Order: sequence, then structure tokens, then C-alpha cells
Amino acid sequence: MTIRNALRDHGQRYRPRMACLKKAEKVLLEMQDPCTGVKSQPQRLVITIIPHAITGEDIIAWLADRFQIDAQEARSFGSMLVALGYIYPLQDHKRLVIKPDTSLYRFQTPYFWPTQQWPVEDTDYAIYLAKRNIRKKGILELHEQEQYNHLHKWMNHKWDFVVMQAKEQYRAAKERKKPDRVVFDCQERAYWVVHRPPPGTVSAMDYGLDRRTDPNTDETQTPDYYERIMIFTQQSIMRPRVKSSVSIGALVKYSATYSGHDPFLSKCLPSNPWLTDDTTYWTLNMSNVEIPTKMRVERWTFSFKELLSDPRGRDDFRLFLKKEFSGENLAFWEGCEDLKWGTAVAMREKAEQIYKTFLARGAPRWINIDGKTMEITVKGLKHPHRYVLDAAQTHIYMLMKKDSYGRYLKSPVFKETLKKAICPEEHKFNEVQLEQNARNRRPSLSPIIIRQQEQEQRAKMAANAPVDITQVMSKLSKQGKEMGPHHSK
Repeated sequence: MTIRNALRDHGQRYRPRMACLKKAEKVLLEMQDPCTGVKSQPQRLVITIIPHAITGEDIIAWLADRFQIDAQEARSFGSMLVALGYIYPLQDHKRLVIKPDTSLYRFQTPYFWPTQQWPVEDTDYAIYLAKRNIRKKGILELHEQEQYNHLHKWMNHKWDFVVMQAKEQYRAAKERKKPDRVVFDCQERAYWVVHRPPPGTVSAMDYGLDRRTDPNTDETQTPDYYERIMIFTQQSIMRPRVKSSVSIGALVKYSATYSGHDPFLSKCLPSNPWLTDDTTYWTLNMSNVEIPTKMRVERWTFSFKELLSDPRGRDDFRLFLKKEFSGENLAFWEGCEDLKWGTAVAMREKAEQIYKTFLARGAPRWINIDGKTMEITVKGLKHPHRYVLDAAQTHIYMLMKKDSYGRYLKSPVFKETLKKAICPEEHKFNEVQLEQNARNRRPSLSPIIIRQQEQEQRAKMAANAPVDITQVMSKLSKQGKEMGPHHSK
């Protein structure tokens, strides 16, 4: 494989989540210990004797004994090590999972570990595909064939170099002994399955967007640097303090309250999707599900913030406010949130619409705020920005928190929702079902795609909604007045 170390990697080395690689490597070194690690021995693969091979059941048994966990969790941990490229399969190369049977695996050489910090280039992948194309005489996997054709078209100017490198590596591989040749072929294939996964599989090495700067480098000590340190120190001195016993007590209380609702700390019903690949948990806890789970409804009682952060809880709270003829408070709060997190293009128009609907004299959904807050809001609307309605939003938020929220928890609306809430039974899966779940695993949608789908849904709802002719005519007349002076010039 051709590897160049000239380019600095701006992906994995700058990412806090990849700190887990160092821990994974520490576990891997323990597993390779000749005395206390996983026992390896020569194993027969068809007619070839593979040295230092280990079985999937031995890996799972060692992890379960080392970390005192059950077999299911040990299997998930082992599959994570395979997905990260630290252990590679010798038989089923397409699926990077640990099988609890006599399937053969080997420890990946440190040369291919993801912490080597060399970038995965398309040229190396093209050489690998060309080499496989020569070995397989043109018969590749479907996704490999598509990538091969794409790279051939894109690198047409240097394809002769790619083919030459592939032939040279193929010739050198034929001179090795057959066990070494099989081992190196499995190593290289596992590496590219990790870094160039087939369509429909989840990549454990997906880092997201590259960071433009290294957060670990020392900042240049300029006058501006010292000024920011002084400002930060002054703010820290002025910040109100509490006793350590009070803060620790609050942390203990928070942990005791939320521990039963954390799927990593307590039993996750009906099953933990991170371990079983069963999506029932996600289906039952969708944002706008008709009947929520009992545990989800219980979270609404923890705080008013929990209630508003859950779309299903907000719908239930909206129904209660509608019966109390105060639904405009929640509508105003949601409008402020939309203004705060919406696009910058529609910011001025949204601010004006919120003012006309909720704050102006004679507004159709007028809300009750004090004169000082109204004065601050009206003054800020002359030059609107994202946070221009923060004072009014905070006032309405505290009003709902101190008055409406307490009455909502005692209302028939909440009691009826709690009564109808479902409490799913635990799903217990055998090894065959877990294997089937892993085979049907699909990657989740990108947040960008989800946002586009939400925008399309809003556009459809707006298209089906009745049109207010007076608003349309007022907008057209306003545009005509703005265009008039330009034409006169």
C-alpha cells in the first residue's frame, strides 16, 4: 500500500470523541498479552494454516471476564473494536461484527490502526481496487466496481501510475508464502471496509467536518490575548458562589432524578438499541408519537424546561392552555424560539409578524407583559435581531412556569395522558435474532436531510392552509411603494 505522511491530518487527531481510540488500544494491548490475554493459536482456514488466529467466542469470553459484563455487552464492545479496525475477520469480510462462535479473527497490525494519523487518500484506494481487479480478473463487488469506474474516470490522467503500482504490489504479494499472503489480503481488505464502507453500513470512522484549527496548540500571547484573560478573570470574580456541599447536593439530586431515565445507566425498555439494533425504542419515543411512554411522561414532571423541550409534551401543554384560554403564551414563546434559531433572511419579517400578532395594541393574540418589558422590546424592534424578544420571552416563560405549569400537572389533561401512557415490556433476543437485527442495521438520516424534510413538510402545510387575501394585498402594496421611488429615479 502506498502511504504518504506529508499531509497533516485535521480529522481524528483534533476530535475529542476519538480519545476513545487510546483506551481501545490499551484494551487491545491487554488482549494481546501472552499470559493474560486472549489465547491465539494456528487455525486452519480451508486448506491454509493461519498463525495467531483467535475465535469470536474467545474474544467475547475474555471481554466479559475482564470487565465483569454480560455476554451481550461484551459482544457489542467486541464489535466496536472490529468496526474501528483493531480486529479483523478472516472469513466474513463484509460485516464488521464479532460472532459468538468459532469464526476466526486476528489482531490488526499497528500499521493499520486509526491513530497512525495519515490521511486515507483516493489514490491508495484506487491502487487497492486495481490490485483486486487484477487478482479477481475483473469480478469485483458491486459497490467496488462503481468506485473503480468512478476513480478510473476521475484519475484518468494518472491511471497508468495506479495500474503500475497495483501490478508491482500484486507481483510482490505472489512471492510471499500463502499464509502471509492470505493474512495481508485480509488485513488490507478490513482496512478499506472500515475507511471506505459499503453503502448502507454505518462507518465508525465518520468524523464529520474537519476542524480548521487545532484546539490543542498554544495561542500566541498578544495584547488581545491578555485582555481576554483579564475580562474572564473579572467575570469569574464577580460570579456568585455557592458552598461545595450545596453544589454537590444538587448534583447528587440531579443524578438520582435522571439515573432511571438514562438508557446507559439503567435498563432501557423495550430493549437497548445500541446493543440489540432493535429500533422499537426509537419508534416509541418519536417526537410526535400519538401515545407516549410512561417514562417519557414522568420526565415532564421534573421541570418546566423538560416539558417544553419535548415536542409531545409541548402539544399536551398546548391543549391544556387552550382549555384555559391562554394558548397565546405558548404560541408567543414558540415564535420567539423560531426567530432565535431561524434563518437570518426572514428575521426582520418574523419579528414584525410576532409584534403584530402578540404585542401591538389590538393584536389578535395579545399577551400581558409589564410596561418596562414592553418598552425594552419596542425599542429593540427598531433594529431587530435574533434576541430582540428575549426580555418578553423570559417574562412569558416565567409566567407559564410559576402559574400554568403547576396547574397543568394537576389538570385532567395531564392525568389522562399519564393514564394512557404505555409501559413497554422488555424484549429478550436470542443470538439468531441479534444477528438478524445487526444484518438489517441501516444508518440514520443526516440532520441536513431531516431539516430539509421538515421544511418541505412546513411548505406543504402552508400551501394547504387558507390564504389571507388582506395580508397578500398589503405585502403587494408595500412592495409597490418600495419599487416606486426606484422607477422614478
